[in-house]
Amino acid sequence: MEPRISLITLGVADLTRARAFYERMGFKASSVGGDEVAFLQAGPLALSLFPRENLAADAGVAAAGSGFHGIALAHNVRTQGEVDAVIAEAVGAGGALVKPARDAPWGGRSGYFADPDGHLWEVAWNPHFALAEDGALTLPR
Repeated sequence: MEPRISLITLGVADLTRARAFYERMGFKASSVGGDEVAFLQAGPLALSLFPRENLAADAGVAAAGSGFHGIALAHNVRTQGEVDAVIAEAVGAGGALVKPARDAPWGGRSGYFADPDGHLWEVAWNPHFALAEDGALTLPR
């Protein structure tokens, strides 16, 4: 297997609401998907929004469950100040503040917001992770 993530799919309660939130955050929706699923460009990969019940059925698992799902998505930024700005943008777009931005013991700055379905997003500035012009992150060797 080639080590790659091409698409991240989030199960959502309301597809229209979720798509509107991510579009307010600057994600660009594809014309593919229609009313069943939304595909949004996320730098070098794509974010997919799929009704939670349908996603669970597709995977063959129960849709029930709430609380912490054991995953957080991360959005790294180029400067410390961008952490606070992106979190404020997410809250303004309909997200919820989970953890205000603060300096981290590893030398960077980070905070968390949740999208309207409760999916956690960390916003981080990490001085050890350079971002390419297109936003791609390459880990140091």
